[in-house]
Amino acid sequence: MAIEDGSGIPFDAWRLVGGLEVALDVDVLFGAYPDRDGPPGAPEQVLRLLGGHRIRAAAVASLRAALFDVRSGNDELIAHAAPEVVPVGVVDLRDPVGAARELERLAAEGVRAVRLFPDEQGVEAGFPSVRHVARRAARLGLVVLTGGDVRRFWQPFAGLGADVVFLDTHFYHLGDFLVAAADEPGFHTSTRLLNSPDALELAAAELGAGRLLYGSRAPHYEPLVPLLRLATSGLKPEEIAAVAGGNAERLLRRPQS
Repeated sequence: MAIEDGSGIPFDAWRLVGGLEVALDVDVLFGAYPDRDGPPGAPEQVLRLLGGHRIRAAAVASLRAALFDVRSGNDELIAHAAPEVVPVGVVDLRDPVGAARELERLAAEGVRAVRLFPDEQGVEAGFPSVRHVARRAARLGLVVLTGGDVRRFWQPFAGLGADVVFLDTHFYHLGDFLVAAADEPGFHTSTRLLNSPDALELAAAELGAGRLLYGSRAPHYEPLVPLLRLATSGLKPEEIAAVAGGNAERLLRRPQS
């Protein structure tokens, strides 16, 4: 893939990526947004896109579950479980009682993580439903992958000892994540929006590279951008390998306690 560097001269992005591969992408979706023009989200198409970007496996959530029907969407996704697909359950934050029941069901099915869609579901961080779901997920030992502004959405998870991956941490807000995560060893962030010249390096220096997980949000964002940023970062090779899947493997494939 050739990208303009600002001088009008294209450069080969894949040459800069080199041999980097992603063992486990923490932010992938099956399905489509009905109100957006976007790429096809059928499982085989998404997996083909990932393969073309050297992403060997992905933690996948269902947009059907997030936007239409929680149970059938989750069941469809669980049926796709495979070495290259780690199913991530979804709950409806607008229905905290039903969400708690679905968390129990997902845990009983062996699902290791749940994804929250607060923006799509019109839910704010201060709503009691979010804290309720956060507590239940923590009690069940589920890893939480959550969207939303990290400056607000860290609060419902504070003090729970939960493993949480903030999927929408923007490099403008990285400082807020760093100070919140300093007191919460279970707080992690996706690298998808950490594309400033020093964001990955700063996070690794402050918290350790173990808190960073490669995420692409394929197929709705371009997987190459965070891949390129990671490959050209100043992190050590072992840190890059951890961010490119080792940390996600530790969180999402470990046996439940």
